[in-house]
Amino acid sequence: QVQLVESGGGLVQAGGSLRLSCAPSGSFVRIGTMAWYRQAPGSQRELVSSIDTAGRTNYVDSVKGRFAISRDNAKNTVYLQMNNLKPEDTAVYYCVMSALIQWGSGYVNNWGQGTQVTVSS
Repeated sequence: QVQLVESGGGLVQAGGSLRLSCAPSGSFVRIGTMAWYRQAPGSQRELVSSIDTAGRTNYVDSVKGRFAISRDNAKNTVYLQMNNLKPEDTAVYYCVMSALIQWGSGYVNNWGQGTQVTVSS
């Protein structure tokens, strides 16, 4: 079982910045793709950004140019640098990591508990 611990959420004014972090604990062989999702009140959960083991990244259009995802493979940690935050970025942000639990098994997605990001206007 892999547990993900997120940190870095909080309250910020529009135009401000936050940096989210997420690290795994538990037993695993390897971490694959890492991603951040978010869910705003009354909305469906959406993929914000992802990064694979080669460092290739993807972003939802609404955050392109403002958010940057990165990973530290030595620490199996993923970061989401969020700049020029807008009120519409307000949501619970979830970290997701694809983990290989044991050799011969497949990768399994693991979700964090979520961290609240609130952007005031």
